[in-house]
Amino acid sequence: MKDNIEIREIGIEEIGGFLVGHSTDEEGGTGCTVILSPDGANASLDVRGGGPAVRETELLKPENLVEKIHGVMLSGGSAYGLAAGQGAMHFLEERGKGFDVGVGVVPIVCGASLFDLIVGNPKIRPDEKMGYEACVNALENQGKSIKEGNVGAGTGACCGKFKGAERAMKSGLGIYACQLGNIKVGAVAAVNCLGNIYDPRKGKYIAGLLNESKSEIISTRRTMYEELEIDRNLFSGNTTLGCIITNAKLTKSQCKKLSSVSHDAFARTIIPVHTNVDGDTIFFMASGEVEVAQDSLGALCVEVMEKAVIRGAEKAEGAYGMKSSSDL
Repeated sequence: MKDNIEIREIGIEEIGGFLVGHSTDEEGGTGCTVILSPDGANASLDVRGGGPAVRETELLKPENLVEKIHGVMLSGGSAYGLAAGQGAMHFLEERGKGFDVGVGVVPIVCGASLFDLIVGNPKIRPDEKMGYEACVNALENQGKSIKEGNVGAGTGACCGKFKGAERAMKSGLGIYACQLGNIKVGAVAAVNCLGNIYDPRKGKYIAGLLNESKSEIISTRRTMYEELEIDRNLFSGNTTLGCIITNAKLTKSQCKKLSSVSHDAFARTIIPVHTNVDGDTIFFMASGEVEVAQDSLGALCVEVMEKAVIRGAEKAEGAYGMKSSSDL
């Protein structure tokens, strides 16, 4: 962080009202990450990619009834992985958390999935059991630091896939959180994109498309320009997923706008981004504790998500035959 403003890095577990947990299947090369708000958080989302796999997102439109949700499930497994959200529903229902419908509660669990079927075992995908396990882990790990890298929704994530998986690099799940005054903001990003990961502070790519000898990163954008008149059958399984959480007081409409603004972080760090073969999605959840200036918060959210995306590349370890940023 720059501009001589005192912004203190914190653990995302320090943001009250939320729990974060993973379920990881290393052999299968997949997993899921849950962000729980058992007592409910105002929320919305913005989808910019052309190929999303999502659940319960229609209700997040500002004009629709439900104001608060109780969880967001980020998962691998492509559309199959959306089943993990059902596990979170059962976990919350057992604890009486959800939207009161008179005869019981209906936990509102939204979610999105990325495509990781090219690594590990494509027949193993996050399911209801894994979703429930992620919630149990979130509860058990309450107050503890949350793992990053090849875990949860980042287990099978990779980037730089314009020339196929053989020249892609391993990426993963990144988390970053900070506090400015009484406002706390955290971001979770599962980085699984067609493009390269760019660190604006270093002024270079830190993960992405490898050259033929796999010795250095080359520009996906330049490579695409060189094939501008070739209608390549691009691999259609990518998607970067994000979720921002904050203790700020925000309406559902404000959450919608801030989720949109936060995509600026994707544009800064993923090149190219929001392609037809990515399902880039950012959720936004607010617990409603502290008054805030919306536009100022938006600027901070972009910084926080930017850091999370970069950490998603930096914290990854080489796996499934792919090199990681640390390997180079």
